Amino acid sequence: MSQTTAQTPKKRWGDRRDARLVRDATGLQTIMAHLWPRRTDCEVYLHDVIDATELVRYMERKNAAHPEYKTTVFHCAITGLARMLKERPLMNRYVQGRRLYQRDRIIISFVCKRRFADGAEEALMCLTPKDEDTLDQISRQIAGDVAQTRQSETATGGIDSVLNAFGKLPRPLLMLIVRVVRWLDFWGRVPRSLQQGDTHYSTILCSNLGSIQCPAVYHHLTNYGTNSIVVTLGTLHKEEMLMPDGHREVRDVIDIGATLDERIADGFYFARSLRLVKHIFAHPELLDRPLGEPSGYAY
Repeated sequence: MSQTTAQTPKKRWGDRRDARLVRDATGLQTIMAHLWPRRTDCEVYLHDVIDATELVRYMERKNAAHPEYKTTVFHCAITGLARMLKERPLMNRYVQGRRLYQRDRIIISFVCKRRFADGAEEALMCLTPKDEDTLDQISRQIAGDVAQTRQSETATGGIDSVLNAFGKLPRPLLMLIVRVVRWLDFWGRVPRSLQQGDTHYSTILCSNLGSIQCPAVYHHLTNYGTNSIVVTLGTLHKEEMLMPDGHREVRDVIDIGATLDERIADGFYFARSLRLVKHIFAHPELLDRPLGEPSGYAY
């Protein structure tokens, strides 16, 4: 048996294409999936302000050493979220078809504006980080994908073209197709062509509102697909904060909003996951380490 086969067990009855059924789910988790089968009925929203002072200093050093390539707060946030998901696997779960599943991969998605102008189209983008990836690899992949997308003001392929084609269908036909697709989604049988590259099937949908000078806001979940976490990032700004020793200091901060499906884990697990994200922002050198390497953070 090859090493790959040994590390990746065969799928069993009840597993889905992108995930495995959680067979040791508690009775409470099982009942919650039946009592509240709609993801939008199980939303938990949190808003917090993260100290990004050390992250800003880290980016200044990094960008000074490589002026031809700019690392941004968004790149760091995506990498930090990916690291959190690696260390906090329950955050990579979802409920669909009234069952709890553990994803096989981490998928972080975001929406890219083709032009910063009213009426400009948006493009859906998905990133699948690997264990050996660091900030440099993820940052370059995001920048490359965005640059390629912005070469055209209209969809040139992928899920965007599929959605545009569906959008031109007569309303009765589109209603029928959507009903069939939602039925397939319930049973985990949506065609790959519709699922691949769709943000509805990502672990985290991240919205970089800071890029349009907007604060972090509440963003709803959806009942279609498997996305259980939406994160919004606000504008990097100065704010006076109370430091641990009691004195006040003006720091670089970024506000963050997150909407989660409460059925995938409990509040204690969510709180510790947020603490890890804050720790990564305070110790940005962790972003230079491969995602598969533990951060060593003591909870």
